[in-house]
Amino acid sequence: MMDFIKELWLFMRVRKKFWLLPIFLMMALLGGLLVFAKGSAIAPFIYTMF
Repeated sequence: MMDFIKELWLFMRVRKKFWLLPIFLMMALLGGLLVFAKGSAIAPFIYTMF
């Protein structure tokens, strides 16, 4: 997994694609939130946002 992150960072740094970083961070945060909320009591409130 760390190799993937390292390769992604090198790609963004060499090609000056730093605008991709917030997109990837938001996707990771929302994905983690959905995985976390799947088995919890707050799941109905999270899923109403989407």
